[in-house]
Amino acid sequence: MERGCFPRYSWIDFFFSVIGVCTFLLDCGSDLWVAAEFYCRGDLSWFGVLVGLMVLSSVVVQMFSWFWFVYDRKLEGFGSQVGASTVLCGDRVLIFCLLHVLQLGFFCRHISAIRQGFRVWWRKEEGSEYAIYLTHDLSMLRLIETFCESAPQLILMMYVMLRTNQARVVQFVSVAASTTSIAWMVLDYHRSLRSFLPDKAQQGWGSSVVYFLWNLLLIGPRVAALALFSSVLPWLIAPHFLLLWLAFVLWAWQQQTNFMDSAGGEWLYRATVGLIWYFSWFNVAEGHTRVRSLIYHSFMTMDGCLLLVTWWCLRDAAQTEEYGLALIIALPLTYLLGLLFKAVYYCCFHPKLWRPPPVEEGVPHDRPDSQVTLRSFSIQDNSASTSILNRRMAHHAAHFY
Repeated sequence: MERGCFPRYSWIDFFFSVIGVCTFLLDCGSDLWVAAEFYCRGDLSWFGVLVGLMVLSSVVVQMFSWFWFVYDRKLEGFGSQVGASTVLCGDRVLIFCLLHVLQLGFFCRHISAIRQGFRVWWRKEEGSEYAIYLTHDLSMLRLIETFCESAPQLILMMYVMLRTNQARVVQFVSVAASTTSIAWMVLDYHRSLRSFLPDKAQQGWGSSVVYFLWNLLLIGPRVAALALFSSVLPWLIAPHFLLLWLAFVLWAWQQQTNFMDSAGGEWLYRATVGLIWYFSWFNVAEGHTRVRSLIYHSFMTMDGCLLLVTWWCLRDAAQTEEYGLALIIALPLTYLLGLLFKAVYYCCFHPKLWRPPPVEEGVPHDRPDSQVTLRSFSIQDNSASTSILNRRMAHHAAHFY
């Protein structure tokens, strides 16, 4: 793929990088605020769960960031082209290792992306492809953080509302905003993968809206069903998660994923995929995508129905009289509507249906997903460029579609 065909880093990319680091800091601040409220009110169990989720999410994200840093340093030309003064502290491994131990590696990546983006967009320096390289890694890390922390925290928020039978308007708004944020992060990651596939059209607004809606309508009922189940059987939610998570990890292993560059990193990835699958579908391997998706959604539909039936049978009828019947009807219908939107997306908006015309004569116009062309990136710093492929994201993009 010629460099001219790759979209140049723009002010919009820089804007979203800045928004990303602001959102990260705001999320950390709000988490600490809620944890402090739990602690001051004496709700030590909820405080412990919230802090545990924050620590777990941070550790997982830092581990991914470190694995990728080690891999990037092995790429031919990475050190000479990037230099010690730019991204990821260059060759100063001990400094970057210390930042990860202090749980600051993710934040450092945000700052590096902003710095590189500023040099490219404002100062008009070289390195556009490298700035995009950084934003794609951040997109994946934000997705991991979303399902490791935001989704479980959303269940905890809804559980607290159900157990206390008290909910202010601001809490409803917070739950709706959190659910929307999760679906938006999935959409953001989906859009970032498109730039790796030159033979597939970029995602338009109509396609983005449909993709966002079906994720919102599937993730929302799933989180609500888990919260309802935990409100009547709180001691069973952990075994339920561990049982499904273990099954999902084994399923990811059976699909022979190949995302990371070491055995330990690959098992970390499979464990994270198992966590994501607990909430939402996430394609990780090539071939039989439709069959795997059908199996997954059939299983999740049955599991969701079992959770709702359990809650309905064990709920406090007097306490849930105002909303019980509405929830037991609305949640399954919302999930089915989400499946309908997903079917519409794959029938009308999937990237395979909207390929741009071939650039050269004789190039096949229609190729299977297993044979898509992967875009490569060149890292530039006022010198000759060295082509470097973000292999993990490029291969994942090919498998994702």
